Amino acid sequence: MPDRDPIERSVEQMLKELGEDVHREGLERTPARVAAAMRYLTSGYSMNPHDILNDALFVEEYDEMVVVKDIDMTSLCEHHLLPFVGKCHVAYMPHRKIVGLSKIPRLVDMYARRLQVQERLTTQIANTLNEVLQPRGVAVVIEAAHQCMTTRGVHKSDVTMVTSRMLGAFRDNGETRREFLTMIGRTSI
Repeated sequence: MPDRDPIERSVEQMLKELGEDVHREGLERTPARVAAAMRYLTSGYSMNPHDILNDALFVEEYDEMVVVKDIDMTSLCEHHLLPFVGKCHVAYMPHRKIVGLSKIPRLVDMYARRLQVQERLTTQIANTLNEVLQPRGVAVVIEAAHQCMTTRGVHKSDVTMVTSRMLGAFRDNGETRREFLTMIGRTSI
């Protein structure tokens, strides 16, 4: 018989430490389900951002803002291994390069599917787009609810954390930043 998945074994041990009977009907498959969920929720570690973006870069003389808003995202807080869920809004001001539309949500998913803090997630998305596209500017805003705040700790529901990373024209030009914020339905950060 092949060795069991080490994550499954760890989940089974954790359940035992919590005082559960891991052989009762409701828990029999839980270690395998948790292992599969954890592998999916951390699958971003096996992905490379350049592989996601490089095959979909196109030279185009478009110089207006490109905005992809309301990208659903789920990540795991690295402090408690609890989810944070929200929306990511991304914009860039091209400088001869544009990227295929589906690649931006894929990039968001790749970084979100790692153990994260929202601040780092926001920065990684913006910095990668800035590096690969070399645009005139990049903006990323993430709005998310953190289960570590709602289900434990301070028990505050309806709390949303907002993080932003503004580079180039979005950092240097208030009018460009305001245009982006208006397009995503915000007046400020």
